[in-house]
Amino acid sequence: MHAQSVGTVAPQTAHFTEPLPLKSGGALPEYDLVYETYGQLNAERSNAVLVCHALSGSHHVAGIDATTGAVGWWDNLVGPGKPLDTNRFFVIGVNNLGGCYGSSGPKSINPATGKPWGADFPFVTVEDWVVAQARLADRLGIGRFAAVVGGSLGGMQALSWTLQYPDRVAHALVIASAPKLTAQNIAFNEVARQAILKDPDFHGGHYYEHGVVPVRGLALARMVGHITYLSDDAMGQKFGRTLRHDKPVFSYDVEFEIESYLRYQGDKFAGFFDANTYLLTTKALDYYDPAFDFNGDLVAALGRAKAEFLVVSFSTDWRFSPARSREIVYALMHSDRRVSYAEVDCAAGHDSFLLDEPQYHAVLRAYIDNIRF
Repeated sequence: MHAQSVGTVAPQTAHFTEPLPLKSGGALPEYDLVYETYGQLNAERSNAVLVCHALSGSHHVAGIDATTGAVGWWDNLVGPGKPLDTNRFFVIGVNNLGGCYGSSGPKSINPATGKPWGADFPFVTVEDWVVAQARLADRLGIGRFAAVVGGSLGGMQALSWTLQYPDRVAHALVIASAPKLTAQNIAFNEVARQAILKDPDFHGGHYYEHGVVPVRGLALARMVGHITYLSDDAMGQKFGRTLRHDKPVFSYDVEFEIESYLRYQGDKFAGFFDANTYLLTTKALDYYDPAFDFNGDLVAALGRAKAEFLVVSFSTDWRFSPARSREIVYALMHSDRRVSYAEVDCAAGHDSFLLDEPQYHAVLRAYIDNIRF
């Protein structure tokens, strides 16, 4: 079948008035979740698939946004005839709590003050996101997902779904992810956060009231993060040591093409993403550790799951290396769970999970085509 787009899509908003208890303590008194859907929910309500987004992702997974014209961040994967085929599945994308694409977050109005939450928005965790997503599923009449799918931080959410709601997930696709961050990963996140926190326009997280944005800190945070999403080979092949002026000019201005690329990526990101959301999301990454309450025993932690799993890693991903995916696979195998594993040879590093890479998509298609509901 010829793969095509799901077409023009528009987000929907679900408002919840029941307070949401948070892992960090306290609760959100009320909140909104913005989401998109693709395909049709069948009469048995058994063909739903939840797609969980990574750090800078959103609810706009596929198709063309009716307002902005933006193409969904996983449009190469989701659509008619694509590996996640919307002719078979009813696919849902949700913007996580704390986000900046319409769901309740730091930019939203705090009902207690009538002002933007800013830094007062509570810490949210992967587990909190999953609870909120489960409430949305309830609202949509979906008792069990045919699959929960995610890459990177989205993969952590997919994994957490199988532990928090083991009877509500048939399959989990955990892509380019990890059971928890390494110390090095936490360190990268902290450098990025410090860039934001020390920006003079940050104003303790209440910059909205000052009419400014900490663009310098946010751009620098993105530059640091972006380095970790690419492999050395990918950067070498694309930019190498190419100079913009053919010879050194001995300046702190842009000389190497890689410098130009990173500054461009940082400035672009700072133009649309929210700094407080970046802080909250990186902390959610840092805190996630399903084995924490099991004395570090991942086998015991994952033993709660009942789903079948596909775990995918990429050869040049050094931020979420194949070894981290194999930890998940090992723990699932020793918990007597059914798990398939693929390590895809791809030069693009961590960002490989977003790409239209033939071997990667063939692996996903082969697994997803065998999901029965």
